[in-house]
Amino acid sequence: MSMDDRRNEFESRYARDQELLFRIEARRNKLVGLWAAGKLGKEGAEAEAYAQEVLKASFARPGEEGVFDKVRADFDAANVDQSDHQIRRQLAESFSEAERQITAG
Repeated sequence: MSMDDRRNEFESRYARDQELLFRIEARRNKLVGLWAAGKLGKEGAEAEAYAQEVLKASFARPGEEGVFDKVRADFDAANVDQSDHQIRRQLAESFSEAERQITAG
């Protein structure tokens, strides 16, 4: 295998890995949004709309911090009793669940 072949293979693998990570993080953000919506007393279409707001927050500030900040602010505004640790734990658990869902097909 030539160096060019190796480089192309590496670049292709990297691109696939980044796409997979993006999909997992997007799914995690939606799952966290649905969890938070439930804590805020939202159901059905209202919960789905809130989950989309959380997903959009992840684009405003990449990574999980945008999602954390949105959920934290909304919980504070609605007097929802959830600690930072509980929110971050939900982010981690939702990442694991999203990874399972995405890789399962």
